[in-house]
Amino acid sequence: MQPERPLIAMTMGDPAGIGPEICLRAAFDPAALRVCVPVIVGDAALLERVGRRCGLPVPHTRAPLDQWRPRRQLSEAAIVDVQAIDAEEVIPGEVDARCGRAAAQYIEAAVGLALHGEVDGLATAPIHKQALHLAEVPYPGHTEMVAALTGAPRACMMLASEKIVCSFVTTHIGFADVPTQLSTERILDVIELTHDALQRVLGKPPRIAVCGLNPHAGENGLFGRREEERLIAPAVAQAVGRGILAEGPFSPDAVFVPRFREGFDGVVCMYHDQGHIPFKLVAFDIGINLTLGLPIVRTSVDHGTAFDIAWTGKADHGSLVQALLWAAKLSGGRATAQGQT
Repeated sequence: MQPERPLIAMTMGDPAGIGPEICLRAAFDPAALRVCVPVIVGDAALLERVGRRCGLPVPHTRAPLDQWRPRRQLSEAAIVDVQAIDAEEVIPGEVDARCGRAAAQYIEAAVGLALHGEVDGLATAPIHKQALHLAEVPYPGHTEMVAALTGAPRACMMLASEKIVCSFVTTHIGFADVPTQLSTERILDVIELTHDALQRVLGKPPRIAVCGLNPHAGENGLFGRREEERLIAPAVAQAVGRGILAEGPFSPDAVFVPRFREGFDGVVCMYHDQGHIPFKLVAFDIGINLTLGLPIVRTSVDHGTAFDIAWTGKADHGSLVQALLWAAKLSGGRATAQGQT
């Protein structure tokens, strides 16, 4: 007898972006359906509009958010209708506070469903940070918002693929603010969260490389303000003392050289672009985003709203399918990172 497939909620993302289209494509993707039941958390009327424009099918099974009662025998994709925005007022490719507010409501709804056990995990479509800001949503991105909604005492972002894995000590802050947000405690938290997640996925203790902050990892104090000696090296030492296979701090420009990188299962980065740039060069089409440290499973695409091609039928849903597969695997389902059963 086949094990029950987990229900994985897909938040629709910004209504004016490619989120609605990639959710519809992923909802009927055979690789996703083999390992989970996708549940789109968004607006049914807007999905119908995008489906007509892009020539895509729309799930027939649906219910308003306050009436959603998951059926564990559900065998096809479904929609949880949040009814957060008037579908006819959305202009594809346009930054709009109403869309930012709706995107936040989809996230809130999906997190609530996961916390109550009504879905087994989340895979989120892209949101637009400017639209969130215009809507006065007090979070710069998914990672911070989901961490706050779940009350997670510590959390971090991880970008994952079979080729490269990066996790981040800081994320959506200005570069000038990065040194002020670094502490030995925070760096150690991210090393531990990375270790725990990779051990769960790999089934063995992972090897973790830790980047320095400054060029050449500070060159023994020549560059920067000795962040490597004061903050990063002590965190690595404490992690090693706890049995974690961590090494560093390493010069950031050396860590991502293929021969060096292949000796490690994951890289802890000090700031956003330190890891995002090499990750997207290596795994742009197959990478996903995870939030570690949550009481729920949350994965995401590793790309933006692509307003320039919104609702044109040109969006690639491959990253969202990978996010579904990882969410299914992490929630205890039958998925592997490549969708094999």
